[in-house]
Amino acid sequence: MRRGVGAAAGVLAVLLAVAACDAVPPPPAPTATALTVTPDTYITAYTWYDNTPEGSPDISHPVLHKKAGGRGTYADPVTIAVGHSLETGQDVLDFPAGTRIYLPDVRRYFIVEDTCGDGPAPEEGPCHADAARHGGASTWLDAWIGGEGEGESFAQRCAEQVTGVRAAVFHPADNFVVAPGDGVIHDGICDSGYGNQLVTASPGSTPPR
Repeated sequence: MRRGVGAAAGVLAVLLAVAACDAVPPPPAPTATALTVTPDTYITAYTWYDNTPEGSPDISHPVLHKKAGGRGTYADPVTIAVGHSLETGQDVLDFPAGTRIYLPDVRRYFIVEDTCGDGPAPEEGPCHADAARHGGASTWLDAWIGGEGEGESFAQRCAEQVTGVRAAVFHPADNFVVAPGDGVIHDGICDSGYGNQLVTASPGSTPPR
């Protein structure tokens, strides 16, 4: 579970209990939800070093992965965390677990599998309520970029490089271009900075898998 950005770390036991289960629930059935491009999304990133608990890939709402991960293809999207609320007494994510999202700036697909924001009132902080404070953004997403095996300072620099108001595509098609390499941090590089333009696979080429 992603700790609150810029806030003290905490643990919501009910969420981590879900992550601790051995059995991963099957992905939700596909829906007819239309592709939606949100150009003013505030994107941040979290790593092996600032997850909750620190130094772990634990996630709160596993769908395709038991732990945070993924290559970034449509079939194996990377874990992403979203805001949530406990206002009703139940944990409700801002976007349902299993929602696919494409981020053109890193040219990878993501899937909602984790929670951004800790503490007794998560709806009052990141990523549920504070998006507008960052360039007037309408939505806040927190992408897993890994970093295990890399230095903490490198992982932090990569997170800073990824952070900003960017475009995000919700319920994307499966033919957007995917950058090579497993995840944003791979092979000693921070693979980002492609911009907001949506690029699709050329006709006749193999679509992202």
